Amino acid sequence: MIVTSAVRHAAAGSAALLFVLPVPAAAASPAGPVPRADSSVGEPTPPARRHVDPARLGRQGTQVQRLSGAPELPSVSALSWVVADASTGEVLAARNAHRKLPPASTLKTLFALTALPHHGPSEQHTVADAELEGIGAGSSMVGVKEGYTYKVSDLWNGVFLSSGNDAVHVLAEMNGGWESMTRQMQEKARSLGAEDTHVVSPDGYDAPGQVSSAYDLALFGRAGLQDPAFARYCSTSYADFPAGSWSYGIANTNRLLTGADGVERYPGLLGIKNGYTSNAGNTLVSAARRGDRTLVVSVMNPQEGGGHAVYEEARSLLDWGFGAAGRVEPVGSLAPVRAKAAADPGTRTVSVARDGRAKPAAPARAAGAGADPATSPAPRSATAEAGTSGPSAGLPLALVASACAAALALWGWRRRTARRV
Repeated sequence: MIVTSAVRHAAAGSAALLFVLPVPAAAASPAGPVPRADSSVGEPTPPARRHVDPARLGRQGTQVQRLSGAPELPSVSALSWVVADASTGEVLAARNAHRKLPPASTLKTLFALTALPHHGPSEQHTVADAELEGIGAGSSMVGVKEGYTYKVSDLWNGVFLSSGNDAVHVLAEMNGGWESMTRQMQEKARSLGAEDTHVVSPDGYDAPGQVSSAYDLALFGRAGLQDPAFARYCSTSYADFPAGSWSYGIANTNRLLTGADGVERYPGLLGIKNGYTSNAGNTLVSAARRGDRTLVVSVMNPQEGGGHAVYEEARSLLDWGFGAAGRVEPVGSLAPVRAKAAADPGTRTVSVARDGRAKPAAPARAAGAGADPATSPAPRSATAEAGTSGPSAGLPLALVASACAAALALWGWRRRTARRV
């Protein structure tokens, strides 16, 4: 590589001197590929080798592109489901991904994405009577009482572990009220690229017109894993919930996480959220990590197998997804989870360590409108960007310094010669 530099003289009448300096290739670019930033869960899957039809996920039926050696998809009775890579957002397989269905308490994932950033976990709040009004009959509850003071983290444990609609109502009131929270959630869904979701009741309680889709729920789950607080709450199996001068234990109702009620715990499970209503049936958003890969799976309303079928069908889809890694072409992609990163430089991402704990990363760089931070190139290091440190940079700097000294000497000689003339 040839680098050309010009030294211009400030003195009137002096000519520009041009130096052509050979620069070793090692100084022009860092040796080897630039490492990717650990800004998302797991390592990215290889890029798609063929063009992905963006309309494919809108088609009815099962969508999958198996390559040689790929395992067969399991038999799944759910009306809608999605298997996606949580790092890249690539959808590995899906069935009726955009079918609009009642989400039940899996909608609490969107509620958390919307409300979590507004109050710190140690902030305390005393519950007023009005904050517990309007809770739907038969709702799941954690046991929030008026007049009691709770930390915000206690209320979020109530949301994620007990699916407590009472905790949702209190947190919603802390964030502008029920109607305002509904609007905020709708705006958040659209900002994430979730077009199938219509929010009527922020707690997921059955309400006319309230719908989501397996695609949107997978999108919410993926976005949640990038928030350290969300990732911590959704992966918590057990916690103590305060009741005045004492407390009682609560357990996560996600059986894949706890292994309760005869459902075998799934290895490497990171949570996320289960739900049930008479209208929605059983719904579930799950994520699990195996080796360097993290998958997110959403399952909506299994038609066979009873109340635990949603867990077993999610299990079989997770197993398939890990077995199919590198043996399928993506059939679509989850929308970028931080399309507005440029407008919010303080947004942070999270990777998930091998022990399943959320690990915060550095603030995200603006990746450009519509850019997916999980697949955007990593920022170059200071050495690679500036070329001013390390042994590879020393030689061109020395040459430049020598050239400048020679230029000054020549300029001085010419001035002395001109004076003699």
